[in-house]
Amino acid sequence: MSIVQSKRHSKYIGQFGEAIVCNMLSRSNFEVMLVDHVGIDVIARRSDVGRIGISVKSRTRDTEKNEQSSINLLRSEDAHLEEVCQEWELEPWIAVYVETQSQADLYLTSLQNFRDKSFRQ
Repeated sequence: MSIVQSKRHSKYIGQFGEAIVCNMLSRSNFEVMLVDHVGIDVIARRSDVGRIGISVKSRTRDTEKNEQSSINLLRSEDAHLEEVCQEWELEPWIAVYVETQSQADLYLTSLQNFRDKSFRQ
């Protein structure tokens, strides 16, 4: 069965992804706040980790159409994440929330870890 999305679905899935990230961090003893700023969606702090700034990417994947299609994490405008984090003394992190009709996944990692793992040859 296909997922039928409303015209405003991308807005709602984005807000839902941000809320899921906040929930999971809060459950892991982080102090968390949503921010409305270019390049950054969430700021979180925990004493053993420090202060992190998170860019959240959220997508719905229809099992019949695009479940296997990729999510572009680092586009040119995402350089704002690093700029904001440097200015505000935060470590840049990324979060990806992807849902299909039957399941959902949440990935959260530092930008440095993502680059170390993603760009190996």
